[in-house]
Amino acid sequence: MSDRSESDTAAAWGRVADDGTVYVRLADGERAVGSWRAGSPDEGLAHFQRRYDDLCAEVTLLERRLTLTGVDPAGVAGTARRLLDSLPTAAVVGDLDAVRARLETVIEGTRARRTALAAERAERSARVLAAKEELVAEAERLGQSSEWKSAGERFRTLAEEFRAVGSLDKRTDSALWRRLVAAREEFTRRRTAHFAALDTQRSRSKERKEAIIAEARVLVDSTDWVGTTARYRALLTEWKAAGRAAKDVDDALWAEFREVQDVFFNRRNEANAERDAELRENQVKKEQVLAEADALDLEDIDRSLRRLRDLQIRWDEIGRVPRESAGTLERQMAAIGDRLRDAADARWEQQSVASSPFVTKLRESVAKLEDKLAKAQAAGRTKEIAQAEAALATQRAWLAQAES
Repeated sequence: MSDRSESDTAAAWGRVADDGTVYVRLADGERAVGSWRAGSPDEGLAHFQRRYDDLCAEVTLLERRLTLTGVDPAGVAGTARRLLDSLPTAAVVGDLDAVRARLETVIEGTRARRTALAAERAERSARVLAAKEELVAEAERLGQSSEWKSAGERFRTLAEEFRAVGSLDKRTDSALWRRLVAAREEFTRRRTAHFAALDTQRSRSKERKEAIIAEARVLVDSTDWVGTTARYRALLTEWKAAGRAAKDVDDALWAEFREVQDVFFNRRNEANAERDAELRENQVKKEQVLAEADALDLEDIDRSLRRLRDLQIRWDEIGRVPRESAGTLERQMAAIGDRLRDAADARWEQQSVASSPFVTKLRESVAKLEDKLAKAQAAGRTKEIAQAEAALATQRAWLAQAES
């Protein structure tokens, strides 16, 4: 703007009286703002015009600040109020009514801005409150957890997340923090008690397993294979029921227990191997006896029975055979004995029937009737033939029954 234009603008809003008093024109009249004697009236008006421009620059700055994010509207409102209150005494020449209107607009804008910020703060507080309550609820759940490692690690991050979420009013924040701390302390108390009990249990397990190993060492030289094997199995059951000691201790104890057991079971296995070889040899011997018995002659039954008795004595003297073969061999030997005894019984029955007086008399009677029938048939005596045939049929039936 040219000096002439500035002078015209200043003249539009103020004047310098003859005594040097400077006035500013307002909607409701004039007001003295100062005096000027250092130069011409135009220079005086220009001076007070520049001071007006400085005032407008401050108002413009407030207007711009109100549009920026993060600016405190209360500070802007305070400055605007201070400027507004200073307008009645401001030593400037210019459109003060326009400046007043702008400042009132700024103040109104700060009210709207404060309302918006209050809503934003309320929304943020609600989000922070919900997030912190969720973290506290998680902490209270973890306070009752028995997942000691994972829950302990989570508790270490919960406090950091609680602080990082943001802050609330002191009373609410403190109450939530106390709940989180109480949950953490409850978890710590339970974990400490758990591991104390675990240490006690591990110590007892160690003592019990050391006692089991001591007993196992006493049994290691036993030759009571069956009884000692059963006891070692019982000791293994007791070992499992004793619980676990600390891992490195438990592993060392188990290795020691296994080593002691292995000594006994290796000895047992060697003894069993010798016994099994002997049993297999006995099986071969019994199979040979079985072959001799199976070849005995049923016709010469008396001699075969005497031979069988000798074979059975040898059979018993041979002793035990492998369990899986014993039953089969015994059944085969018993079957041969049954076969020979059945043959002997059948021969005795035949001899007994043949020498019976009753059977002998029946045979004689049958022979006489057959002779009588033959004579009657030769003579053609019909009646005698019929009588002889009937009597012969009866006698023959009796004989057959007696012989059977």
